[in-house]
Amino acid sequence: MKNESLDKPLTTEEIGQMQSHISPREFGCRQNPPSVDVFESAISSSEEPNPQQQTQTTQSVSRREFLHKTALLGLAAAVPGSLLTIGSVMAEEAGGMEGAKAAAAGIGEWIKPGGTIVDVPGVKVGQMQDLKAMTGCTVVVLEEGSPCGVDVRGSAPGTRETDLLNPINMVEKVNAIVLTGGSAYGLDSASGVMRYLEEQGIGHNVGVGVVPIVPAAVIFDLSFGSAKVRPDQKMGYEAAKKASKDPVKQGNAGAGTGATVGKLAGGKRAMKGGLGSASLHLPNGLVVGAVVSVNAVGEVRDPVTGEILAGARDDSGRIRDALSWMIEQSSPPVPSGTNTTIAVVASNANLNKTQANKVAQMAHNGLAKAIFPVHTMSDGDTVFAVATGGVDASVNLVGALSAEVLAAAVVNAIKAAEGAEGLPAYRDLRK
Repeated sequence: MKNESLDKPLTTEEIGQMQSHISPREFGCRQNPPSVDVFESAISSSEEPNPQQQTQTTQSVSRREFLHKTALLGLAAAVPGSLLTIGSVMAEEAGGMEGAKAAAAGIGEWIKPGGTIVDVPGVKVGQMQDLKAMTGCTVVVLEEGSPCGVDVRGSAPGTRETDLLNPINMVEKVNAIVLTGGSAYGLDSASGVMRYLEEQGIGHNVGVGVVPIVPAAVIFDLSFGSAKVRPDQKMGYEAAKKASKDPVKQGNAGAGTGATVGKLAGGKRAMKGGLGSASLHLPNGLVVGAVVSVNAVGEVRDPVTGEILAGARDDSGRIRDALSWMIEQSSPPVPSGTNTTIAVVASNANLNKTQANKVAQMAHNGLAKAIFPVHTMSDGDTVFAVATGGVDASVNLVGALSAEVLAAAVVNAIKAAEGAEGLPAYRDLRK
């Protein structure tokens, strides 16, 4: 049933409340501060107001239009209190409970089916893997160099060049990011990426040449497959050389080749993890993507349904929830530091290094939505965030979307993984 209150125009008071929360840029308006008339025009039209124009024709903006717009941009804080009680009416109009579920799904509407991080302009990905030794690396190449931030939440990280991403330090842009297996040994693959980029003349100009800026993070996969074969300079070089805009291969690929999850009851009860990617597209041109190697000690859940997709298995081979295992055991039978989930989130937003660091921090919420427990003493969870530029968007919006797309990438990693070395994957338990 249609609710007529949604079709009433916004009041001057509601617009005033709105202006205290919304940047004019987020509604396509370049005037700052905007008048009520200009704000109304900006909301109802994507066209930029003419800065030379002295007057604006007031355009009526309905509550329905406004709620649709704020939902699109993720600006819940901009909704005046007078509208909060009627927001659910839109779900009711869509068809009762089913409509409410559709509204609750939220950002899922903008997730691109089959999308990967290379959908973000300026981002390429190359991968190499050894399926006999069950290890590999994933290289995210940034064509023009991009501001980058990082946030490390796990207690057992393995990283390279993360200190320079601190906003107080000089270098503003990075040229590539490496996600790799092999534990600390795998960091050597970043040197191969540097060598390839140097040959292409890509890197930070130091006068006598260039120094490619290539941060990296590792997962521990030495106990899966061969512990004697690790990603090295040659593998890193070849992965960088293969970087392209082709959709990212997921599952047992790149840095996810030797990834496993659900190790709270020991490695023999674990399941296969993997590499996942996803992307999200808004109509205003903003694209957010993620790529992740899921090698968590905890279980992976579907954030939408709550279903445990992969985790520690009991004697009958069924997944048992992580908390039950933790309560029964004083300490998990898995060595500290032998896990980790590492990821890169990217967008074409106009952000600087300080803002990228905040996005990396917010993106960790995506891991928390899909992995339980996360950021443990046994994990080295690390998220990088890059911004290639081109679209104005708030840090809050990019950070929130990054969390959503990273959660989707985690789920994709599990669903794309294939059983190996005696461990089953999600798809094996669904046969």
